[in-house]
Amino acid sequence: MSKTVAIVGAGPVGLAAAAHALERGLEPIVLEAGDAAGDAVRQWSHVRMFSPWEYNIDKAAARMLARAGWNTPDPQGYPTGGELVSRYVAPLATRTALRGHIRTSARVTSIGRVGFDKAKSKGREAAPFEIRYRNGKGPERLIADAVIDASGTWHSPNPAGDNGLAAFGELECAERLAYGMPDVLGRQRDRYAGKRVAVLGAGHSAIGTLIDLVKLKEAAEGTEVLWLIRGPDPRKSFGGGANDKLSARGELGTTFARLVNAGTIRVETGFHVTHVGLANDRLRIGAGSACCGRHVIADELIVLTGFRPDMSYLAELRLGLDAALDCPTALAPLIDPNEHSCGTVRPHGARELAHPEAGFYIAGMKSYGRAPTFLMLTGYEQVRSIIADIAGDKEAARRVELVLPETGVCSREPLSEASGCCATPTTNETSACCATAPTKKSATCCG
Repeated sequence: MSKTVAIVGAGPVGLAAAAHALERGLEPIVLEAGDAAGDAVRQWSHVRMFSPWEYNIDKAAARMLARAGWNTPDPQGYPTGGELVSRYVAPLATRTALRGHIRTSARVTSIGRVGFDKAKSKGREAAPFEIRYRNGKGPERLIADAVIDASGTWHSPNPAGDNGLAAFGELECAERLAYGMPDVLGRQRDRYAGKRVAVLGAGHSAIGTLIDLVKLKEAAEGTEVLWLIRGPDPRKSFGGGANDKLSARGELGTTFARLVNAGTIRVETGFHVTHVGLANDRLRIGAGSACCGRHVIADELIVLTGFRPDMSYLAELRLGLDAALDCPTALAPLIDPNEHSCGTVRPHGARELAHPEAGFYIAGMKSYGRAPTFLMLTGYEQVRSIIADIAGDKEAARRVELVLPETGVCSREPLSEASGCCATPTTNETSACCATAPTKKSATCCG
């Protein structure tokens, strides 16, 4: 009898897991909270990726699409999020054998073992999983032999507060705050045009949003752009420039540096947000104590401080998570941003991603917890190995079938001393960002 594999999330990695499962003779059932596959990617459809098509397509998925007569994108082209969905994710979900295995508008609410709470041990591994979800018709129940959580982190962004907690007043002012990367030049132009807009964050999402806001400023009179960073030096966000093997990312940093140096963007360094409130119908964003700290005034605040995994529906499972990063314990030393900005992340699979709960795995962006350096190609290797493990092919699960591409300028400095991912002179160490293996056109470790 074929094993049933429940897969949470119908993004690129979740669909890749389903494709590998079908090739192995397993029965995948994909539960997607959104109303269509790739729901999270659709939220940043306006953003162009740093990595070309050749590093964004899973091999099993490509074989499945080829049988459906798929027109392969130019391997050297750089897709936007929207193009990734329309030319890859959507065809994979609707025109291949995966079509009958995906349940959309199915939000998972809890996962456990049939007949076992978290404390009960004897016979636990033989019990199937029970996945409960809602689909607009009420609660539903799915029984599966194994579970892969590839739900990502997009819908659980970090708050504005510097200590990992929401700033005082952040929830009350939610209508004036945005998270992720709003489409300031397109769908949400009217919200930001002619306003003073503050952006909090120092990674590539913040840089891209600030550059778009400058374009909006040039087209819409009265628009002002304010950049709030927690660190003392804005130059740490400029990246490697011409030294970056990812030309698109290097150009982004160079363009951004020029705008900052020209004074087009107002910069507030060392700004640790503690309070957000309304004053005369404008946002008062404070750093420090309410009475004695600094503050700035803005109409809108865009918070781009990273993401964290949602573990709330996994409370009845036995997880092995790193205390700091919320990622699998064995993976944590390789991706810890306190030690390095890119991470010496070798290709990894079922062994590194295993939990004390046999048959349960977290894959994709969510497997990295709070670390910001995930590479989609690594996610595809994760699920190839995991599916092999579930199918009982332990040799294939252990085997590494991925040679990571060289992805540019890396740093061994702590994250607080480097610009997110890939910032300073090239190292010779093999990692998710820099590989001494055969060099191909670069792929991104920052997504």
